[in-house]
Amino acid sequence: MGGTEHLTVQRAGATLVLTLNRPDAKNALSLPMLVGLYDGWVEADEDDTVRSIVLTGAGGSFCAGMDLKALAGSGMEGEHHRSRLEADPDLHWKAMLRHHRPRKPVIAAVEGYCVAGGTEILQGTDIRVAGESATFGLFEVKRGLFPIGGSTVRLQRQIPRTHALEMLLTGRSYTAREAADVGLIGHVVPDGTALAKALEIAGQINACGPLAVEAVKASVYATAEMTETDGLADELKRGWPIFDTADAKEGARAFAQKRPPVYKRA
Repeated sequence: MGGTEHLTVQRAGATLVLTLNRPDAKNALSLPMLVGLYDGWVEADEDDTVRSIVLTGAGGSFCAGMDLKALAGSGMEGEHHRSRLEADPDLHWKAMLRHHRPRKPVIAAVEGYCVAGGTEILQGTDIRVAGESATFGLFEVKRGLFPIGGSTVRLQRQIPRTHALEMLLTGRSYTAREAADVGLIGHVVPDGTALAKALEIAGQINACGPLAVEAVKASVYATAEMTETDGLADELKRGWPIFDTADAKEGARAFAQKRPPVYKRA
């Protein structure tokens, strides 16, 4: 498994857990963190034993946004990763899920601050869990900046436009309950239990047919901007082949025999 000084990679069964690990800076994004994140997404995509991904933060925070000083390479911190960014100038956008979508489901487990770039990364995840004291928000306009991590495009597609515009244009903070009320997150749990809840959801996903899970995720995103007619046609193209897989046959046998299925991605 990979990882860097600011990004920890661990396995929890069939789940790859990526932990933003710079708690002294509330997990603000640094070059080592971005390199580790991108490598984590790639590792999950390429390892067929990984069926889901959980993204979380260390030290009671998720992510407080971009650390521009660290990304610029001021001082020595992270400088040994500079060649990665030079080789792939798009790496930071892939790491933040702006220009990359993992094949496997990504579940965010949020505690504490999830603001600015943190809220932007959040929009690239699929399922979202937060501790009740978590804080969300896109603060860029208050600083005279633009939320260029994808929020002006994605947020209005994920929550009602009136709420998206309020979040984008006021730059105010949102509690976890408010974020759930507008649909930005799906679960609010007691503080300190977001990771446990995310792993519980991941376990439910891992018990399902991996080929089916990946095809369903791909279909949801591919058809999001299509007309209903085009979307339904695309769904058939993606969905029908799943019925011919060994996994589908195993699922049917396991159901008939009243036992847990054993899927092999075939």
